[in-house]
Amino acid sequence: MPPETVFWILLIAFFAGLVQGFTGFGSVLLSLPLIMLWLDVRTAVPVTSLFGALLTVGLTIPLRRYLDWRKVLPLLLGSLPGIPLGVMLLVHLHALWIQRFVGLVLLLYSLWGFFLASPSNRELRGAWPYGFGFLGGLFGGAISASGPPVIVYVTLQPWNKDVLKATLQGFFLFSGIVVILFQAREGLMTEPVLKLFLYSVIPILTGTWLGHVLYGRLGERSYRNVVFAMLGLLGIFTLFRSL
Repeated sequence: MPPETVFWILLIAFFAGLVQGFTGFGSVLLSLPLIMLWLDVRTAVPVTSLFGALLTVGLTIPLRRYLDWRKVLPLLLGSLPGIPLGVMLLVHLHALWIQRFVGLVLLLYSLWGFFLASPSNRELRGAWPYGFGFLGGLFGGAISASGPPVIVYVTLQPWNKDVLKATLQGFFLFSGIVVILFQAREGLMTEPVLKLFLYSVIPILTGTWLGHVLYGRLGERSYRNVVFAMLGLLGIFTLFRSL
């Protein structure tokens, strides 16, 4: 692999860690379209899956006291049937169509969050977390981006920013491991994929640490505004890249 390609992948890995450390999400939606400028989709997707797993480990540790598994478990259970279906879509269909759908959903939800959403004191319960988890598993298996449906779900809840971010990391960690196992079964975890991941470990962890330091300086309302802004930018970026 050309050295300049490796350099750009490492730079993308650093910024993916920075974004994830700051907001708690976004690393895959940011890094996948950029990595696909240098790698084919069946190499880029498993590389970003490994990025995501490392990022969530790095963030789950400092947020572990805010992690409530009663909030995470329904999302995880819902994601399990969606993940293998998403991997099948990756193998047999063009991932760009899924990216376009994800980009549109993110943009519309961001606009709703800024202009129409009002604070809620009621939690979504019942079948809601299972449904959002299923969509997260579907997107995770197809484009290694399980975040959008789950981010929508947690931002609809009346949780503080630490609980919100910790819940995301708990879901990303275990759903990401399942995604990686299914991708490995399909033969996507190749030697080039593993080498690129190993090269990227230090840039990812450095970016994650810096992003988490910046996150600690945000208040509740500022954090939610950053989340909605980030979702809108990722939606535009994903749509632009897929078109």
